[in-house]
Amino acid sequence: MKQTILSLLIAFCPLLSQAEDGHALWLRYKPCNKANIIAPQGGPTLQLAIDELQRYWQGPALKLILNPNLKDDDGFIYDGDSICAHSEIGLLYGAYEALRIQAQEADPGLGGYTAPKFPRRILDHWDNLDGTIERGYAGRSIFFSAHLKGQAWANRIKEYARANASIGLNGSVLNNVNAAPKVLTAEYIDTVCMIANVLRPYGIRVYLSVNFGSPKALGYTKTADPLDKGVIKWWREKANEIYKRIPDFGGFLVKANSEGQPGPFDYGRTHADGANMLADALAPHGGIVMWRSFVYGAKHKGEDRVKQAVSEFKDLDGLFRSNVILQSKNGPLDFQPREPYAPIFDNMNKTPQAVEFQITQEYTGQSKHLVYLAPMWKEFFHFVSPDSLKAIAGVSNVGDDTNWCGHPFSQANWYAFGRLAWNPSLSSDFIAQEWIGQTFGNEVDSYALADMMTTSREACVDYMMPLGLHHLFAFDHHYGPEPNGFKAEYPLEWCPVYYHKANKDGIGFDRSSTGTNAVSQYREPYRSLYNDLKTCPDEYLLWFHHVPWDYKLRNGDTLWDELCALYYRGIEQVISYQKLWNKVRPQIDRERWEHVNTLLGVQLENAKQWRDTILRYFQQFSKLPIKYAYTDIAYPTEPSVSTINDKP
Repeated sequence: MKQTILSLLIAFCPLLSQAEDGHALWLRYKPCNKANIIAPQGGPTLQLAIDELQRYWQGPALKLILNPNLKDDDGFIYDGDSICAHSEIGLLYGAYEALRIQAQEADPGLGGYTAPKFPRRILDHWDNLDGTIERGYAGRSIFFSAHLKGQAWANRIKEYARANASIGLNGSVLNNVNAAPKVLTAEYIDTVCMIANVLRPYGIRVYLSVNFGSPKALGYTKTADPLDKGVIKWWREKANEIYKRIPDFGGFLVKANSEGQPGPFDYGRTHADGANMLADALAPHGGIVMWRSFVYGAKHKGEDRVKQAVSEFKDLDGLFRSNVILQSKNGPLDFQPREPYAPIFDNMNKTPQAVEFQITQEYTGQSKHLVYLAPMWKEFFHFVSPDSLKAIAGVSNVGDDTNWCGHPFSQANWYAFGRLAWNPSLSSDFIAQEWIGQTFGNEVDSYALADMMTTSREACVDYMMPLGLHHLFAFDHHYGPEPNGFKAEYPLEWCPVYYHKANKDGIGFDRSSTGTNAVSQYREPYRSLYNDLKTCPDEYLLWFHHVPWDYKLRNGDTLWDELCALYYRGIEQVISYQKLWNKVRPQIDRERWEHVNTLLGVQLENAKQWRDTILRYFQQFSKLPIKYAYTDIAYPTEPSVSTINDKP
């Protein structure tokens, strides 16, 4: 009997070891027996490329070729027989491309040259020095981790670096934009140096968010005035100190004069004064300053919040140093489920610009909801040409949870950000199917799951804030709805009632030429399109107009009935995801299937809460019945958000 039990346990052990925790992300290559990789001598980055291919390359002999005549350090040519690149990092990127195509069982094609659209492809981590993460929903920091020490700490960062390199990302801002000054002390520079040493072979530079008031806060100066000689000297010496330890340090990310952070306004100076002072300190080392345009309530207090970035920066266009990049969120407010594009991209023509996306789902379900964000980012690129941008940044959703991102499908947003950072012309559907195949295997119904993913952002908009509604979230945590939100002690622009302005006459924020005139900040044809109630797209209607409850939309329904219909449609869409997920159950491992299934239940309950809370609150103003008016209309893969199909 004992012998039988022992035999069963031995037989069962492999099954136990195969339990799926999601830690492997999309990097699930099948090991090979012995790959024939022909490569030149090189450094650690080339060795990483060789090691990856020797472990996982299933095809015939593969040559790695360094060709100095190729112009882009990151670009490569892969034709199925060879990978040719200008640099070692290009060969590493090419190796991951070869393995990605192999995993998809796809044809490598004719071997055309591929290079990234954006030279700087950066994850912004909002990690705090105590290990917590602001707006993080997947555990604690992997960088500032007291519980991860020594080799375990280095191994986790190495895994992170490998994942980033596999999708072509080449930069990491390690700490929160609400930066603690002590990140610039010797203790933390030591930590940053160790992290940089792990990331470097993968082609990833480290950056730091810095507190503009650091020299004063740390007691070295009595001021942080950017024109003060002592302050200028301190930042120059601090840059020298950092680069002595980290020669390839990327530079600083700065949040200044926003939400209580110190900045040049404190001394009567401009954003250009502040950014240029830091840029001058970094310039001798090749570093950059990424100066965020997320500002409100400082210089233009009382102005419509979505106008304040343009108001503060437009007159400074052309006054920034060449190594300053103005970094702006995709929308003018704050990473809402849907916003029009930020008009600052129309107004800063002489200043290098970067777009900032939010991968972590602060306003889209916080890793409890399945919301695939690639359609949102593709929507942005419909209006703002990637050619006009010098960098792309994504607020990271990475934490120390075993599966990195909390929700198994939230990994897809990290992956999609990297793929779009390399090639923004890729479709949301293509990226989704690519990720599904690598994450769940080629046997799964990738078309069904991709359809679920590509419609999920629109479903989120429906059950949270359709028709241009925005910022109806509960205070502080931003998870659930609080349409009646108002606190006298809070800035008005934090309060939901400021944004929906519901009353007996209607609902919506009038930003037309008869309201705050936010439309004036947009280029044509969007200025006129959004300004006219008759031509404003329904998806932005309540963003730009205060509309009567009985206003007739293009489909013939009243505003109120359409609002009700969309809230119900969002719920029905989540129910359809549950049905689909149940259908593919035999194709998915038990652990991840159960995890996603549980979270879809949470998502459905949350969607119902949003519907009930929002509609009951607004009904007291509309005085109209809540109708169940759901119609089964499929979402488009790439939502069209404009009736004018012009190229930006």
